[in-house]
Amino acid sequence: MTNHYAASLVRRYGLASIALLLSILLYLQLGETPSLAKQFSLLTYGQAEEFVEVLFLHVTLPRLCLALMVGAVLGLVGSLLQQLTQNRLLSPMTLGASSGAWLALVCLSVWLPSAIGSYDHWFAMAGAMLATALVMVIAGRQGLGGLPIILSGLAINLLLGAIATAIVMTHDQYAKNLFIWGAGDLSQTDWSWVHWLLPKLWVIPALFILAPRPLTLLRLGEQGAAARGLSLLPTMLILLSLGIWALACAITAVGVIGFIGLLAPNIVRSLGARSARDQLAFSALLGGLLLLLTDMLALLASNYSANMIPSGTAAALIGAPALIWFSRGKLGAKDQQSLELPKGAQTLSKGLPYLLALLLLAMLFVALFLAPSLHGWQFDLSNSLTWELRWPRVFAALAGGAAMAIAGVILQRLIRNPLASPDILGMSAGATFALVLTTLFTGASIFEVGSLVAFLGSSAVLALLLILGRKHQFAPSMVVLIGIALAALIDALVAFAMAKGSDEVYSILGWLSGTTYRVEPAKVVLLLVVVTLLASISLALNRWLTLISAGDDIALARGLNINKARLILLLVVALLCAVVTAVIGPLAFVGLLAPHMAVMLGARKAAPQLLVACALGALLILLSDWLGRVMLFPMQMPAGTIASVLGGSYFVLMLVRGSKQGR
Repeated sequence: MTNHYAASLVRRYGLASIALLLSILLYLQLGETPSLAKQFSLLTYGQAEEFVEVLFLHVTLPRLCLALMVGAVLGLVGSLLQQLTQNRLLSPMTLGASSGAWLALVCLSVWLPSAIGSYDHWFAMAGAMLATALVMVIAGRQGLGGLPIILSGLAINLLLGAIATAIVMTHDQYAKNLFIWGAGDLSQTDWSWVHWLLPKLWVIPALFILAPRPLTLLRLGEQGAAARGLSLLPTMLILLSLGIWALACAITAVGVIGFIGLLAPNIVRSLGARSARDQLAFSALLGGLLLLLTDMLALLASNYSANMIPSGTAAALIGAPALIWFSRGKLGAKDQQSLELPKGAQTLSKGLPYLLALLLLAMLFVALFLAPSLHGWQFDLSNSLTWELRWPRVFAALAGGAAMAIAGVILQRLIRNPLASPDILGMSAGATFALVLTTLFTGASIFEVGSLVAFLGSSAVLALLLILGRKHQFAPSMVVLIGIALAALIDALVAFAMAKGSDEVYSILGWLSGTTYRVEPAKVVLLLVVVTLLASISLALNRWLTLISAGDDIALARGLNINKARLILLLVVALLCAVVTAVIGPLAFVGLLAPHMAVMLGARKAAPQLLVACALGALLILLSDWLGRVMLFPMQMPAGTIASVLGGSYFVLMLVRGSKQGR
């Protein structure tokens, strides 16, 4: 170690320690607290007499300790993951570990509540490990250092989130407590969680002993590390298991808190940390400091709000813009790697359009007239009440699925990436974010906020994509990470809304799942007109899509104004996302799957792909809406939730199959 590096090391840790001590002192003065002298006395003797002293001793201090412990765990595990994969944009959130732990604890809370308190951390670890393993299987060893693992994690997050939402919506008596936990809540009433978590963090010193040498060797590459005696697979399994154990225990104690594990290691590297042990230690220290500062902001903001703002919500509101900031750079040499998807037919079968049309008409007939009743299954062909209740939701599903499929085709051809879609790139998320934010702060019903707000949200994301995309030629890493950031923001806001427990909570959750249950006939007519108009415009512009997807040079040689064409096509996508999201809610996976399924069926030209994808998207949402009505009759599930589970499962299977073919 050079003298310069040693001096830098001492300076960094010294400044960080001073900042941490000052933050702790400031934290202890928030709100109504005892005097400094009394605080020192309470810390020394632990004898509280007045109510404010009891609060300080049994509420403020344990919350402070948990913030430091959990922040340190998140920073340490984030650094471990990033060093293991040499991917600076990996974290428990982007890897899917947090979603896996969340789903496991939701299942435990609903179906085995007696095990909570004894086995919850084991369930959380099992869920996190399974999700992480699935993401790594999809990405493959070659994809760990680049975009494939980020996309795999996003797909798994969407799928597991949809399954968790479906479980919560069918067991709504548990929802409030689950979402308070899911918002990342550091609030304490005693020292029980501190005493529970502290002995389970024995893995932290174990990681400091075991991890530095393997992490240092991994910087030489797999072959270089193997030549020096490192067994890669067993080493990764051991280190991942230790890290995810610590993460699962932290999530069990306080809930899901994102971004700390992503930001801390990146800030640490920017401050000059180089060695593996230095990055681990400094990330833990900085993680504790970041979560403490975030919790301070949450407490201060709660003074101006009618409800306590969870720390996880505050972390997302701060961390999402930071993620976009870090996404301005490139992931590295493997940035442009794309996940492999299975190949399909080279030409479109002549009879396929007729088959799709027949299937669509049959599904439309079934959705309108076939349903279970208290007397068994029956067709209602002449019941005017049934027709009045069903036609708005059926045609809303038809239009919504078609619109998202068209938006997916346009985005995949614009960005020249088969994994682009409105939900992954953040356009649907932008509309959703604007609607949920407006609902939370105005008190209006989310069904009444309007398409204009949704369009403004989609347009804001569009502007962000254009600003950042021009510099990086719409690099997949940049646009995908914007989608991840916005999705995390929405999750935090939804968790906050659910934790509030207001009357609109469950309608927000249902709407966020993509529901056709409360659509109004006038809005459905508007949706059909707008989607038909925008679909016609998309078909008319199919030559632009063909030229742009062939490459900028070819498009320019054919006289196309690329910037103008791209802007118009992106505006079409923003309008489609806005109108669908405002009427139905967000529909995940449709815009991702339908265009690719169309290509697999042989629709490789722009115009046929638009038409086939449109039919497939409409068919998927129609089927999902009908299944949501009949599977749990008389209960109902939102169409978007069913579509996410069906589409997400199929998409994950496709990714696994494509990854095997690629290898």
